[in-house]
Order: sequence, then C-alpha cells, then structure tokens
Amino acid sequence: MQERFAKLILDISHHKVDKLFTYIIPKELEADIELGQVVEVDFGNSKISRKAYVVEISDSTDIEYNKLRYIKGILKSQRAADIKLVKLALWMSRYYGCTMSRAISTVLPVKKKVAAIVDSYVYRNFDISKSDEITALLKKKRRTSWIRLMEAFKDNEGLTFEYVKKVLKISPANISKMQSEGYIRLESTRLYREPKFVSKESTYDIELNKEQSLIVESFKNDIKERERNYLLFGITGSGKTVVYIELIKHILSMKKQVIFLVPEIGLSYQVIRQLSLVFGDRVAIINSSLSYGERHDQFQKVVDKKADIMIGPRTALFTPFENIGLIIIDEEHDGAYKNENMPRYDARRVAVEIARLHNASLVLGSATPSIESYTMALEGKYKLFRLSKRASEGSSIADTHIVDLREELKQGNKSIFSRKLSQMIADRLKKKEQILLFINRRGYSNFVSCRSCGDAIKCVHCDVSMTLHKDNVLRCHYCGYSMHLPTACPSCNSKYLAGFGIGTQRLESMTAKMFPSARVLRLDTDNAHKKNNTDKILSSFESGEYDILIGTQMIVKGHDFSKVTLVGIMAADISLYTSSYNASERTFALLTQAAGRAGRRERHSDVVIQSYKPEHYAIKAAATQDYESFYKAEIAYRKMLLYPPAIHILSIQFAALSEEKLLEFEKNFIVRLSVAVKEYKAVITGPVNPSVYKLYDYYRKILYIKHYQYDILSEIKIITDSIVDELNSSLDIAILYDFT
Repeated sequence: MQERFAKLILDISHHKVDKLFTYIIPKELEADIELGQVVEVDFGNSKISRKAYVVEISDSTDIEYNKLRYIKGILKSQRAADIKLVKLALWMSRYYGCTMSRAISTVLPVKKKVAAIVDSYVYRNFDISKSDEITALLKKKRRTSWIRLMEAFKDNEGLTFEYVKKVLKISPANISKMQSEGYIRLESTRLYREPKFVSKESTYDIELNKEQSLIVESFKNDIKERERNYLLFGITGSGKTVVYIELIKHILSMKKQVIFLVPEIGLSYQVIRQLSLVFGDRVAIINSSLSYGERHDQFQKVVDKKADIMIGPRTALFTPFENIGLIIIDEEHDGAYKNENMPRYDARRVAVEIARLHNASLVLGSATPSIESYTMALEGKYKLFRLSKRASEGSSIADTHIVDLREELKQGNKSIFSRKLSQMIADRLKKKEQILLFINRRGYSNFVSCRSCGDAIKCVHCDVSMTLHKDNVLRCHYCGYSMHLPTACPSCNSKYLAGFGIGTQRLESMTAKMFPSARVLRLDTDNAHKKNNTDKILSSFESGEYDILIGTQMIVKGHDFSKVTLVGIMAADISLYTSSYNASERTFALLTQAAGRAGRRERHSDVVIQSYKPEHYAIKAAATQDYESFYKAEIAYRKMLLYPPAIHILSIQFAALSEEKLLEFEKNFIVRLSVAVKEYKAVITGPVNPSVYKLYDYYRKILYIKHYQYDILSEIKIITDSIVDELNSSLDIAILYDFT
C-alpha cells in the first residue's frame, strides 16, 4: 500500500521553525489521523519528542523519502476542543493569509504555567465517640500537638489546613504522619482566581414582553431543525440582554456551552452582573484587565467543566469549549471586533466558522447594525429579528435637539457648551438628575502647536501630533511614547506654545468650573487601565454619588443608567472626517448609542447633539434614531464608490525602518503586480501614504485591491507573496495583509 504523508506545524514558538514539516504517517495510524490532530514527533537532534499539529494530508511529497521521519503517535490526551481550535487556525491561516504558526498562537490559550490555588481541609478519620480513648493513647506517647488537634475535632469535623498549621501549631510533617497512621484524612479543592466586579442587585426577575417572547420561541423552534445565524436588531433600551439570557438558558438545557462577546472591558460591567445573577459561578470572564493568573484560571474553569458561559472581548472566541451551542456578539457593529495585528481577523467572520465547526448558532446584536451585517440579513444570509419598542414601561426615545455650533459662534458663544446644553445641565442639576457628556477624544488638548512657526509637537516614533494631558505630559496615543511639555518650540525655539482642541480631561475641568456645585466624574482609557477601575467608576455613578459623567465612547455603549435624563454630545463631527470609508457609519452608531442612554425610565429626557455639520445624513438620522434612512443613504454611497459590502478589498501595507528602501520596494512591486494580476480585472489603488505615514519608527505605504469575488483576492494575495519574496531579499520590508 502506498505511503501517506502529513504536513505538520510544530508547537515551537520560534520564527526559524515557522513553516510546515512533512512526516510519514505509519500504517497503523492512517485510519485515525485527521486535520487538526495533535501528534508526537522527533525533531532535529533533540531527544525530546515534540508536539505538532496536522494541517495537511496527502498521498505524495516532493521531499526525498529517505529524509523523512515517521509520526511517533497521536496524543490521545488532547482534548476535542483543542482539535477544533487547530482546525480553526488552519482555516484562519488560509482565509486571512497568515502563517499557520501565527494562527495557532492566536487561537490556542497561552500555556505558561501558573501555580494552582488549592484549599486544603483536615478531617477526623475516626468516630467522635472514640475521641477520649484516642486522646489518652496520644498522651501516653507524649504527642502534645496531636492532642491539640483531637481537642479541636470535638467542635469541628473538619478544619482548614492553614488553621491546623498556623493556629494549632502542627507542622506539615506531623500532619502527614497523622494521615499515614489513619487518624485524619486530607481533602483538597481547586480554587479559581475570580475577577471582582461591583454588584448592587441581588435578584433578576424580568418578564419577557411580546416582541421578546416571539423571538425566543422562534429561536427554539429553529434549533429543533437546524442551527442558523441571526441578526438581532433592537433599538437602544429594547431589552436585547433579556433575550440573550433566555436563549442561553435554552442552550444550557441542551448541555451545550455559550460564548458571549462584548467589544471592550467597559461594556462587560452590566452584562457580567446580569448573567452572573442568572447563571451564578457557571460564568467565566476574560478581559485584558485581569492578571495572568486570573485569565489562566478562567480558562481552567472551562477545561475543568466548571463553566458553561464565557464572557469577554474577541479573544473569548477561542475558549476551549468542546460543544458550543451558541455564540452571541453584542454591539456587533463595533470596530473593536477587528484584530489590528496579524492575523487581522474579524471576530464576526471567525464566529461564523466556529459556529460551523460546532454546529452552533450565532446571534449578532445591535441597535445600529453594521452595514455588512444588515445587508446579509436583507439578503437572507442571516435571519432578522427586530425589537422596535423599549422594554421598560413608560420609557421612550428622548427628545433630541441638534445645535449648530456655527450659529453659536456667530452669536458670540465661544464656549464648548451651547446655550441650550448649558441651560439643560443647570436644570437637571437642580432636579437632582444625572447627565452624560460624551466627547470621543481623550486628553486635555488635541495637540500643542507653536504660534510662531505653526509646527505641532509630534511623536519622535510616529508621524502624529502628541496629545496634551492635564499633568502637562504629552503622550502619543499610538505607541505610548510620552514627554513633558517643553518650554520652547523644538522647531524654532519660540516660547509661544499653546494647546488646541479639547479632550475629556479638559472638558472635565471646564465642566467643574462652569458648574461648581456638580459632582463630576470622568471615564476614558487613561483612567480605566487600572484594575477594576472601570467597574468602580460606573458603579459609583450608577449609585448616584456623582451628577455628571464625562467620557469617550466607553460611557455610551451598552450601559443602562436609570437616573440619566440628559445626554450632551459635545462634538458630533469628530469621527465624521476620519480617513475611512465607514466614517459616517461609525458616527451614526456612536451618536445613536449615546442618545440611547437617555429616556430609559419614566422621566422626561433630552439629548443635545452639538455639531458644525448638522445637515449631514448621519447626524440627522442619529437624532431621530432612524436606521433605515441612514442605511439607504450609506449603501448608495458604498455602491457608487465601490466600498464593502458592495465589493471586497485586500489592503497590503508595506513598512520599513528605511524610507529609501520602502520607496524602492514600492516602485518595483507595483510594476510587477500590475502585470501579474491584469487578467483578474481587479481595481488597484495606490500605493499611498496611510493616515499615519510613520508609526513605531516604521515608514509605511498602503495599497488597495478591489474585486467582487473574495476568492479572486485570495489568489491575488498568493501572487503578491511570491513577488514580495522575490523583491524582499535585501530590503527587509514588513508586509501586513487585511481582507475586508
């Protein structure tokens, strides 16, 4: 019988072995070897066997037979969950054009060893009626410390190991000897490092309304026949989380597991609280604010089958559940679901593949669905569920007021607060109601500029202006580089330096100055990075300790503050003019989400949108929370200019520490690519400078290739790989691919 061969990726984190190695499959293993299988092999001159993953199986090989080794065996201890994750990595490496090694390291949890926390107990191993008899015997043997333990057992059947050791002063050696002689027995329980969050609630008792009930019943009926993908489109405050909980209950009743994604740490606060009230300690939590030990233990809960639900950002997708029944992606429109490093995966697309591997269902939820997801729902690729009413009785959409800041300036108001917003803030403070002020920019000033030469102070590593913070420190929000505000201009030595623009820190100062009686609180990534700080800030605001909460997008997504009756959107245009084809979509989503924080209870609520471009369709649609009118305008724009979802885009970014080498590479690359892909009739744009030309000391260029078929772009990517390999021998150019 002809030999069969397997291409393997080794479980070794080193760039020199970041490639596939071919091994012979022994006859006795042929029936059991499959893609994703974890096997054991000899590698190099090492006498230690290595773990490897099967990524390809074939009947032939170009490598000389006498140079090949046999696979030693299959690692039977490997969990089915890990095999599915390896299969996912194989798919990701092909779909996103990255190495298999990089894909493996993305999907498999880091295996750095962490000491387990164990709670040990000492129990008596004899009938209490024999206590006096045993004590008398121990007195004869002069075992004083043992007698102390016998006395303690009269009131307690079991004692903690620490109590016995520290309070009763019995050494571990004596404890071990007592166990071996049969006087006691030891039992240990694994403890998990649990992240802490603040909870003011003690019960969860919500009755579904008619819309919610119909969705849950429809989902249950679908599950009986087959799993499918859904888009849950519900206006702000419509009770999407309640629907999620009912769907989760049904999936758990089927003995399956659930992954629940939120875009970022700040959004997990209320979701974790609600799910924990319903499902208790069967919930595991993962996010970047946890210590390594906490993250390790949350995954260990899953491995030990102590958790059925994982909540977290996009990395929670790679939870090693063996039988996933449901994946929920809340606020699915959010840009945080796109990974910025290789592989540049979209969590929504990866979730579709995971659902396929597990025969699971996928639910995407949002009050402002992404244009791509809504288009797929209209095309029937997702089943569309709608929630058109607010869940709380008496709550309604807040009255929205658009203020033209151009008119404010004409009438002499140079303050960031329009007259209408100032009046409304004063009114709410008088009524003891709460206020949210949203500005999507952190820091004290946007940038610092010289009034003599006009130069802005830029990061030495990135081609961007640095942001001035209240502590008089300039920070780069890309690479993190910081420096104290200089006393003179670095370009011309002038002393006339001034901050321009406004961020959350400066808004906080201005608000406190204008409304001195108000208790003002701020939340942005600058003060949220401290452990548990986000939860503490949100909890203190929710409990009424503060009157005004100022923040970036962290405060306007997913939160339900019952006492908020006024939302002020300070500068609605900030995100409108970013160099991205979906800038209008992001603006609409942010403004709609921000406006949705008001009007959640019976009290009358208002939203004030301050803008220099109030006639823009994204701002007008957000003011009325009219998604359909926004979608019609936006999809027409995308089709006209050939942007997703009307077309697919492959972006190729080149980066080099030498600007000269980058320009040389660019010139040669575009000539060869144009010839190589001519037959595909793809649209090529660039190379052009990205919005930030220099980043982390690297100069960058970006090229866009558009085509209606994703498969064609995948073929073009393979061609670009060969061109890059041919040109890159001496230029040392870094390449980053991104599919949209």
